[in-house]
Amino acid sequence: MTKTLLSFGHGYSARALSRLLLPLGWRVIGTTRAADKAARLEAEGVEARIFPGSDLAGDLDAASHLLVSVGPDGEGDPVLRALGPEIAARAGQFEWVGYLSTTGVYGDHQGGWVDERTPLTPSTRRGAWRKTAEEAWAAIPGLNLHVFRLAGIYGPGRGPFAKVRAGTARRIIKPGQVFSRIHVEDIAQVLMASIARPNPGAAYNLCDDDPAPPQDVIAHAAELLGLPMPEAVAFDEAEMTPMARSFYAESKRVRNDRIKDELGVTLAYPDYRAGLAALLAAEQADAK
Repeated sequence: MTKTLLSFGHGYSARALSRLLLPLGWRVIGTTRAADKAARLEAEGVEARIFPGSDLAGDLDAASHLLVSVGPDGEGDPVLRALGPEIAARAGQFEWVGYLSTTGVYGDHQGGWVDERTPLTPSTRRGAWRKTAEEAWAAIPGLNLHVFRLAGIYGPGRGPFAKVRAGTARRIIKPGQVFSRIHVEDIAQVLMASIARPNPGAAYNLCDDDPAPPQDVIAHAAELLGLPMPEAVAFDEAEMTPMARSFYAESKRVRNDRIKDELGVTLAYPDYRAGLAALLAAEQADAK
C-alpha cells in the first residue's frame, strides 16, 4: 500500500522531507495558505491543498502519516482547532505523527545544557504557545505522536550569506549568548529515521553538535566569502525588531544524543562551519 503523508503547513522543513519521500514512491499532500505557494508545491510533486479552506476529510482518510509544521497562536494549535475531532477519530489509523516544535519550550538556561528530560519552562510567549500545543497533541488518545524540538533552522536560501554580501549583517554581541542550530537536510533525515523507527510519545531535540555565539557564525560567513568583517554592535545598543530581540532572551546549549543513540542518525552538518561551507559550495556549483 502506498504510504501517504499529510503535511500541515508544508514549508521549508517539510519540503526537505518530501524531497526524500517522493523518490521512494510516497504520496505527499501538503497544505499551504497561499495559491502561489500551492503552485510551487505542485511543481515539486506535492499535492497541494489550501488550508484553512479545503475539505480535508478525504485526505485524512488516505493518510498513513501526519506531519504538523503549523505554528500555534494565543488560541492554541490551528490544526487541532480546525480538525481536532476528525484527527482524534482516526488516531489509530496513523502509523506516525510528527509535530515540529521548538527548543524554545525549555526557556532560558543562561548558557547551560538541556536535553529532552529537561522540564519545559518557556520564558517567551511563543515558547509557551508551543508547550501548550505539544500538550494538546499529546492528549489525543492512541495517537502515535513524535515531537521534534527544532533549534534555529538554516540551509539553502536561509543563511547569513545574503546579509553579509549586502553589507547589512552585524555581529550582535551579548556576553554569554549561545544558540543551537540545525541544517534543514538534517531535519529531514531525522524525520525519515523516526518514520522508520516509530517510538510514540518520544521527543527529540534537533540541533547540531556545536552551540555557538551568533556573532561567530556571521564572522565565519564573512571569512568564507572573503568580505570585510561585519560591524560588532553591543546587544543593548543594537536596533532590532521585537521578534529578533526576543531570541536573545534565552541562551542554552541543546543536547542531541537521542537522535544519534535511538535513531542512529549521523549529522551531515555537525556544526555551522560544515553547513556554511556546503551552502557556499552549492551556490558556486549552481553559478557555473
